[in-house]
Amino acid sequence: MTEINYNLPVWDLSEIYTDIKDPKIKTDLKKIKNSSDDFLRKWKGKIKDLNPSDFLSCIETYQEICENIHKIGTHSSLIFATNMEDAEISRYNSSVSDEFTEILSSLIFFTLELSKVDDKTIKNWMNDTNSNKWEPYLRVLRKRNPYLLDPLVEEILIEKSATGRSAWVRLFDETSASLRFPFKEKELSEAEILNLLSDPDPDNRKIAGKSLSSVLEKNKRIFSMILNVISRDRFVEDNKRGFKGIVSSRNLDNDVEDEVVDALVKTVDEAMPKLTHRYYKWKAKEFGQSKLDWWDRNAPLPQTSEKSIEWDDAKKIILDSFASFHPEISNIAELFFKNGWIDASVRQGKASGAFAHPSVPSLHPYILVNYQGKIRDVMTLAHELGHGVHQILAAKNGLLMAETPLTLAETASVFGEMLVFRKLLDESPLEQKKQLLAGKIEDMLNTVARQIGFHQFEVKFHEARIKSELTPNEISDIWMETQSHAVGPSINLNGDYSVLWGYIPHFVHTPFYVYAYAFGDSLVNALWHSYQMSDKENFSKKYIEMLSAGGTKSHNELLKPFNLSAYESTFWNQGISMITGLMDELEELKL
Repeated sequence: MTEINYNLPVWDLSEIYTDIKDPKIKTDLKKIKNSSDDFLRKWKGKIKDLNPSDFLSCIETYQEICENIHKIGTHSSLIFATNMEDAEISRYNSSVSDEFTEILSSLIFFTLELSKVDDKTIKNWMNDTNSNKWEPYLRVLRKRNPYLLDPLVEEILIEKSATGRSAWVRLFDETSASLRFPFKEKELSEAEILNLLSDPDPDNRKIAGKSLSSVLEKNKRIFSMILNVISRDRFVEDNKRGFKGIVSSRNLDNDVEDEVVDALVKTVDEAMPKLTHRYYKWKAKEFGQSKLDWWDRNAPLPQTSEKSIEWDDAKKIILDSFASFHPEISNIAELFFKNGWIDASVRQGKASGAFAHPSVPSLHPYILVNYQGKIRDVMTLAHELGHGVHQILAAKNGLLMAETPLTLAETASVFGEMLVFRKLLDESPLEQKKQLLAGKIEDMLNTVARQIGFHQFEVKFHEARIKSELTPNEISDIWMETQSHAVGPSINLNGDYSVLWGYIPHFVHTPFYVYAYAFGDSLVNALWHSYQMSDKENFSKKYIEMLSAGGTKSHNELLKPFNLSAYESTFWNQGISMITGLMDELEELKL
């Protein structure tokens, strides 16, 4: 294992458990098991007959059990994310997952019975002042009612998940973490090789791109098998539940209508020529070429230098940016730095990329990044801190109503990025503005256009998988077709690019997740436009209220105070115009 960079923060998870052998883990698991057994005996078969007082007692006990489950799950998943190559840690993570699968299977009766309760009983519960706070939870839960299977089948699906879909996700994670990518005289992790695709040295970018492709090519059979199994598993379950479209179950989870997602995809797809096609044509000219190789897509512009940004400087930039919007946002973000809730060093075995783990309301979120000092790393840190702030603000709703649907989960993260970007742009000398604008446009294109390209790949792949299993080459053909349109004719997607579908974790972890990025970015673009045009103090208060709502409101309810609606075509076009406006700003720069 490579040496940890001790100048960067690393998680200390001992506030949960001292290590994976902490005796408290077994004690807590036993307590959770006893609580769930008591809950089963007391309430199974009786939910439809509960009075408001018993309903309140029942659902609060259920939430407490779930909170305790997720707390141990936080420890096991986070310790695994920072060392996926340790066999003992992997076994610990798996055993915790097995325990919870069994417990959650025994508790599935509660949500199944709850979703079947008649409207009259629900109304009676909601007339009680103490119980009516649960109305949003019941509303979302009961939307799944038409798609529920027999209770025994639901129990079996949960029990088999640890050896089914979850096992394939684990195989993907462990395989990805174990890959080593040759680079000159070194063997690099996935995070390190991906980072080199934005290296200033063109030779380094080419070597990194070729290495990434070569290693994925050697492993494409296992990655194709994982995708095929995940897809078939999803189709069988969704088909039995009665979902009509292959994306419909994800849209239901996201509390968003099929037609809203279709409108987003259509708007972005039609705008590709004035987005990616336009930008990469401009960028190719900057390099004196008619086309860029795919490994140069995120390259820094020529004749520019990017100074490495120290961790403490990144912290100050972000906190100052957040404070300029509202002090509360900055104060919450500062907690992550003060209390060691961030793991930032790059090391082998650690998960690549970045995430903010919401943990549980009684604890706090944790953030994982792989910080290497680039402007993009600062933006990524701001992005994840936005998530963390959002999760802390929403925690007051309790575990069952804190989580925001995926379509709105990116709101605070992308807005946080925009605050940091504008601060950096305003304070930069003219020669650096060009690189900053180009970098921001690229990030937005990666978030909107590229993610819709990913979504189109998933749709075509899953549709084809209904008929039969796809070979790695057939998957690559779909990948090349959809991505060629997404990036446009000024990017050379040669054969080396055809296997890059293999490293995208969202395709495995959460099929059809990716459109949520485009949804969130477009939503933030519309919010940012509203922010610029409104009373900023009043806007920031409404914004904090929106984040604090967690999962208690739909996208329509949350956007209404800002006079925005995702049902209107102008909403999505506003998001597109924000990106094209930045392109105009870039092209008009006089150096």
